[in-house]
Amino acid sequence: MAVPGSPSLPFIPAGDGVRVRLRVQPRARRNQIDGVVTEADGGVAIKVAVTAPPEDGKANAAVIALLAKAWDLPKSALTVVVGAADRRKIIHLQGDPGRLMQALAPWLEDLRNSA
Repeated sequence: MAVPGSPSLPFIPAGDGVRVRLRVQPRARRNQIDGVVTEADGGVAIKVAVTAPPEDGKANAAVIALLAKAWDLPKSALTVVVGAADRRKIIHLQGDPGRLMQALAPWLEDLRNSA
């Protein structure tokens, strides 16, 4: 298993939660989490597709709704902190970093195995 915060994980523990790297595709055919991709800098991101257009924060809201549902978290616990107007984003999950990392690890493993 990878070390938390290592380049092979899209999750990085932060003081009051976890930061998650994303690559978002707006105007997709359906809302879905498409797997894990390696970025140009060697980091790992979760690939997310949403049907919403990238205007007026609609795609960001769709991403937050999709991930909140997938992770069984309230939408208010997720915030876009980097890349609000970019396809590459970092979102912050509010909560205990240890518990979040523990909950996200098996989810990520399932995502990688289904790809």
